[in-house]
Amino acid sequence: MTAPRTPLWRNADYMLLWGGQVVSTLGSTASTIIYPLLILALTGSPGDAGIAGALRALPYLVLSLPVGALVDRWDRKRVMILCDVGRAIAVASIPAAMAFDALTVGQVYAVSLIEGSLFVFFNIAEVAALPRVVPAAQLPEAAAQNEAGFGAANIVGPSFGAFLYQAFGRGVPFLVDALTYAVSVLSLLRIRAPFTSAAARRGERVPERRDLRSEVAEGLAWLWANPLIRFMAFITGGTNLVGAAAPLLLIVLAKELGARDAEIGVIFSAAGVGGIVGSLVGGRIQKRFAFGTVIVALMWGMAVLFPLYAIAPSWPVLGAIGALLFFLSPIYNVVQFSYRLALIPDRLQGRVNSTFRLICFGLMPVGAALSGFLLERFGTGPTIAVFSAWLAALAVLTTVNRHVRHAPPLAKAMAA
Repeated sequence: MTAPRTPLWRNADYMLLWGGQVVSTLGSTASTIIYPLLILALTGSPGDAGIAGALRALPYLVLSLPVGALVDRWDRKRVMILCDVGRAIAVASIPAAMAFDALTVGQVYAVSLIEGSLFVFFNIAEVAALPRVVPAAQLPEAAAQNEAGFGAANIVGPSFGAFLYQAFGRGVPFLVDALTYAVSVLSLLRIRAPFTSAAARRGERVPERRDLRSEVAEGLAWLWANPLIRFMAFITGGTNLVGAAAPLLLIVLAKELGARDAEIGVIFSAAGVGGIVGSLVGGRIQKRFAFGTVIVALMWGMAVLFPLYAIAPSWPVLGAIGALLFFLSPIYNVVQFSYRLALIPDRLQGRVNSTFRLICFGLMPVGAALSGFLLERFGTGPTIAVFSAWLAALAVLTTVNRHVRHAPPLAKAMAA
């Protein structure tokens, strides 16, 4: 007879991890849309704003593979705490420089790069740590709850950040972001479960470490030998390219339609509403429908909705389209994330996830920079056309991929 599972809300370690990251995400979303607004205010150049987004995403290209191997060696909790401390100091430097009228675009770029670099360490450690606080059978439920919490933060954060930016000054959203990193640190310190490997928890002798290159190669080999996970990494990277381009595109579109900064915050909050609704249904969809059916349908949904930005007559309509697109995103994340995480061996979690995320995050700096370049040189219409064609191509590739169409149910895949 199977013992009843403890509900997630009664799992204290998971709730501390989840709660700390929701608060941190609230601060990050409050400041994220302020980066392009701040640079546009300083320089008036969408290209310069695109560079800031690219620098924030660039570290994944350089760091993710070695970081994945290092995270499998190190205490993951300690890594996460040190990263949050570093990110708090970095973002707090922006309002500090403003107080002395010394802020430059170069400093904003440097903070973006530092914050992005520490995010690589934190994110890979966090993903590898989740199976340490949640049983494998509850990973889809935990992924859905994560998406719901982050979706709620995405609803409140943009409007909150825009309000702080207009009402109290340009540096206040960054100060709030720094404080939320401090909250995350406190929540991590209270978690009792170790984030180390299962063998270490049982007191087994840790095997002698090989060289870093061999450990990285092992993670690469596992992912490359799994054609479904490999393909999902590339498709996720393709959608993330558009996701990295979308915020600046939305800001420029909204300004063309006469939206003020506070109304731009409302647009992003409306998109967040779609995100939280999607996260609430993501777990049910994952259980009810086949993996391939869901992934193909979601890819075509994105391909059909994105071009509608070009014909939006007003900024509220932009928000509505964004809400529909953001509704699809967490469903995709819940389905592919829980499927992938359950299949990866514990000892390879950091390395395989870092390889996956190198591919799926690697195109984000390209998307952010390309968005700024296209907007500055050609305007919003051609920019939307380029990214719409890209999404359509991804949908076609997903539809014809036999590994996606015939992916086994998660339980059968884990038993294989």
